[in-house]
Amino acid sequence: MDDIVVKSARELRASIANKALSPLEVFDAFAARIERVNPAVNAIVAMDLDRGREEARKAEAAVMHGAPLGLLHGLPVGINDLHLTRGLKTTFGSLLHKDNVPDTDELLVSRIRRAGGIVVGKTNTPEFGAGANTVNRVYGATVNPFATTLSASGSSGGSAAALATDMIPLASGGDLGGSLRTPASFCGIVGHRPSPGTCPSNRAADGWSPLAVEGGMARNVGDTALLIAAIVGREPMDPISLDLSPEPFISLPSVKLRDLRVAFSADLGSIPIDEDVRACFRSAADRMAPLFGTTVWRHPECGDVDTTFEALRAVGYGNSYGGYVREHRDLASPNVIANVEIVGTLSVSDIGRAHVAQTNLFRRFQTFFEDVDVLICPAAPVTPFPVDEVYVKQVGGVHMASYIRWIALNYAITLSTHPTTVIPAGLGPTGMPFGIQVVGRHRDDVGTLAIAASMEAEFAKDPKLARPKPDIGKLSDRGIETRAGQVSPAWTGG
Repeated sequence: MDDIVVKSARELRASIANKALSPLEVFDAFAARIERVNPAVNAIVAMDLDRGREEARKAEAAVMHGAPLGLLHGLPVGINDLHLTRGLKTTFGSLLHKDNVPDTDELLVSRIRRAGGIVVGKTNTPEFGAGANTVNRVYGATVNPFATTLSASGSSGGSAAALATDMIPLASGGDLGGSLRTPASFCGIVGHRPSPGTCPSNRAADGWSPLAVEGGMARNVGDTALLIAAIVGREPMDPISLDLSPEPFISLPSVKLRDLRVAFSADLGSIPIDEDVRACFRSAADRMAPLFGTTVWRHPECGDVDTTFEALRAVGYGNSYGGYVREHRDLASPNVIANVEIVGTLSVSDIGRAHVAQTNLFRRFQTFFEDVDVLICPAAPVTPFPVDEVYVKQVGGVHMASYIRWIALNYAITLSTHPTTVIPAGLGPTGMPFGIQVVGRHRDDVGTLAIAASMEAEFAKDPKLARPKPDIGKLSDRGIETRAGQVSPAWTGG
């Protein structure tokens, strides 16, 4: 069965369509990999295997009867535990919702199912997605499959770890300040943060905000684009959703890298980054530079991204979770509490200035991209850190004033609203996966994915830049015991 789970989602979909593989064979192969590896990483936390197997049987029958097949027909999919799933426990990583079983799917999930995707289970996340380390009081910690003492990052750490270990070929993820991108980097897989409105939502409380987006994760760019193709399309309940066709995502255009004008930046001008990461990125940039037409070391002027992002993020969190923290502070994670408490320090003028600052940053990005086709920078400013640390407290010798600041390299791009694809670029300075952000033009998700796909193909030819893979044999033997409700050391003093 190992020969099945290592196939790409597109290969599996083609094999299902031509009857070389049945959906049930595919499902059982991934279920066996989950049983073998998941105890070591704790990535998939609530499973739906009986229902999934029944759906696989129905998918097989559809193939045999010549019925029309959806984009994801018969493909197992992992769903982030922040997304509502009908009949399957959805906890948001919160003890308050530890027994919550929704009676409906949210839009992203319903579109995945409509496309023929088979939900195998929920992937782990920090409470309400707050924190770039996937640990919570319901399910405990998800660990990095390359080194199980280290973090898989977050908030989509469960999805990233499950993909890296071939437990699923596709997974949903969300991204506000880097929740999809840093896990992709730490675990050596692909994640795409789309332009706001590309992957619509019918649940966002602050539907006009461009900060939080739904996105896709997979083991390669083409599969990521396929998942996004199943999700795109206008949604009347999402005020910023875009009327996009899935076709360009299904058939990404060919890109000649030699025609591109590329800007490299290790720190976007002034954002703290560890020196070993800076050196590693420069080395990777030197290796990839000959692929492009012209390259330059340059960056957009980002300004004070910390104050801007924290103010705009805090407003959303305060509205959504202020009451929860007041009534259930003993259950709340330190990160959720910290976000809510920031709201109390902000004035209306502070929020107004943050909106102006984001607008100015956006306009500077547009000027920057007048003579640049793509911006490439690291996907994380640090290497994977111990899983029992709540967050990174120092980067590049600079103390981080809050738990969120260590991912400023990510939320600077969030504020720009530009689409970003994270792809693996070999190993970092500590021998762990090293990811880069491929930042494209405003609202050009297809172009960004197409560039990333062409880069990925070239990287595969270079042992120094090719995607790394974890040792599945070691993970199978290790079998870390993770009990639901176990409190991770990361919560000491929380």
